[in-house]
Amino acid sequence: MNWAAFTSAEPDLAAVVEQRFGAFRHHVLATVRRDGAPRASGLEADFRGGELWLGMMPGSMKALDLLRDPRFELHANPGEGTGMGGGDVRIAGRAVEVADGPVKSAYTEEVEPPQPFHLFRTELTEVVRTTVEDDEVLVVQVWRPGAPVRTLRRR
Repeated sequence: MNWAAFTSAEPDLAAVVEQRFGAFRHHVLATVRRDGAPRASGLEADFRGGELWLGMMPGSMKALDLLRDPRFELHANPGEGTGMGGGDVRIAGRAVEVADGPVKSAYTEEVEPPQPFHLFRTELTEVVRTTVEDDEVLVVQVWRPGAPVRTLRRR
């Protein structure tokens, strides 16, 4: 399921998640290394044309990780201090490389990234938002394809 389908299914959560990612330019991408260990890397995420795009330099370790194993988790920058307005958000899924062609050309006309580069569109498997209500209740919203948002509360 792409970003547009998620937005259609869960517009309120999608708006909050996109706003959190839009608050800062750099975020943290987790990929799977060749040996199975996690790798955390900085990344700029791009919500454009109903897709969540991940762009990166050719030969970068995160790009090589995704080409070998497309699973990822993208965590929004929490920002300065401890406020985290809008909550803590993360997106998990699979990254699918977009080869040279009309889709990549259209993307480069709008964004103009440094050349050459890898471009991945994402297929979402989970979106999670964590907030704290009244300074004492942990609220976790979890969405997975084919199901409505589940909300868990803990004191």
